[in-house]
Amino acid sequence: MGKLTTHVLDTATGQPAAGMSWILYRIDDPLTEVCRGRTNADGRNDGPVLEGAAFNCAIYEFHFDAGGYFRKRGVELTDPAFLDTVVIRFGIAQAQANYHVPLLVSPYGYSTYRGS
Repeated sequence: MGKLTTHVLDTATGQPAAGMSWILYRIDDPLTEVCRGRTNADGRNDGPVLEGAAFNCAIYEFHFDAGGYFRKRGVELTDPAFLDTVVIRFGIAQAQANYHVPLLVSPYGYSTYRGS
């Protein structure tokens, strides 16, 4: 069985984004919240986000609270913030594969890719 993991890097400081909240949704009608969490000191979830029976082929969205993360660190953001909630929509097509969805983020930009 596969698993889903995430990792967040604050590219403005070059450090892991510790303490960033996230919510994972499955794309249904309406969205279904699957789970939520917060990154640890290494910018990762403490364990897999999804694994075992919870790991299913579907379309998902991660909602990362980037604005909240930067505000807690004293970063002065515009009102409204250019990036507040970063949404990454992705598909899991292989039930036996591992999916890693990293987020590289700053107050004014982000990127992601399918990691291993």
